[in-house]
Amino acid sequence: MQYPVGPPPPHPPLPSGPPPLAVADTTTAAVAVLLIGPAGAGKTTVARHWADTRRVPTAHISLDDVREWVRSGFADPQSGWNDHSEAQYRLARRTCGFAARNFIANGISCILDDAVFPDRPVVGLGGWKRHVGPGLLPVVLLPGLDVVLERNAERSGNRRLGDEEVARIHGRMAGWYGSGLPIIDNSQLDVPTTARLLDEAVARALTNW
Repeated sequence: MQYPVGPPPPHPPLPSGPPPLAVADTTTAAVAVLLIGPAGAGKTTVARHWADTRRVPTAHISLDDVREWVRSGFADPQSGWNDHSEAQYRLARRTCGFAARNFIANGISCILDDAVFPDRPVVGLGGWKRHVGPGLLPVVLLPGLDVVLERNAERSGNRRLGDEEVARIHGRMAGWYGSGLPIIDNSQLDVPTTARLLDEAVARALTNW
């Protein structure tokens, strides 16, 4: 009997399944979150708590804080919306976006907070996405009007608005319903619970990327 000379013919390649899906680690991923809501919604308090308790380094940037870097000539929001206040708002938003991009580029998550209106392009979501990037994850914090009014009454300085202004802003924020953005009604929730729901909303958004 003669045996074949040389190496055996190669086996046909085994069929392979689809490549595994890249699933984001929703607890440690470096992300940029924008927490939206009216004055008195608790955005800054919740954002700070969320940043404090994440498993990765996380920065918090409040647009109001950045606006108040301007001392002499500050456009006080209580004086109404005009060209001066709009210019300072745009400048603060660009500054926040630049800082957020730097944090993300260095592996540090970032949560920003601002009263973003669904029906006003100047203070809308598009500007934030231009400055931070398309991966920005917006979440809306929208408690009931009575809660917002009560929390606003506890504020001081130029952070405190008149009741009519607060009610007007709150009414316009209702336009986020139907937008597809995650909305958290924290009327009866404490800060840790609200932050946990925020974390869950961010996790769902990352999973759906």
